[in-house]
Amino acid sequence: MNLEELRLDCAMKQKKGLHFILASIIIWCAVLVVQLMDISMLTKNLYTFCCTAPLLPLAFFVSRIIKADFQNKENSLTNLGVLFSLNQILYLLIAMWVYPTVPEKMLMVIAMIFGAHLLPYGWLYKSKTYMVLSVVISVAALLIGLNFAPYILAVTMIGIEMLFSICLWFEVKALSHSK
Repeated sequence: MNLEELRLDCAMKQKKGLHFILASIIIWCAVLVVQLMDISMLTKNLYTFCCTAPLLPLAFFVSRIIKADFQNKENSLTNLGVLFSLNQILYLLIAMWVYPTVPEKMLMVIAMIFGAHLLPYGWLYKSKTYMVLSVVISVAALLIGLNFAPYILAVTMIGIEMLFSICLWFEVKALSHSK
């Protein structure tokens, strides 16, 4: 297969990563619950980090429900998609620094990192949704995070992730009709 065929195969079999975006809605709901708790900001930040841990198993579970190929082992570009996700781990070092230094802005930084790491998937999946919403998420997280309480940012992220899922669903549907 040539590069374009490999990208199309990833987009189709993995349903453009819809299972990860759907799982992220659950993660952001958990983050919202943490942000609404009457506990110290440092404890909220610790619990927020903990909320992100089950993303992979949640995405795996969701992939079974929506019948997406979680691993797509036959496609060599799958490893590139994994690399796109792993770079986020390096960026989380920034969030770890923010955690004790400017604790009230940690959620903003995590949301910005989350949004920014999605940009390369726009190329991989040939997706305008990823291209646009990766920038929207990052900029919105900055603006909301600077001006509002963290729980407002969590609510916004839930809304954006729902919109993201709907847009991806339409892209996946159009892709399946075009083959």
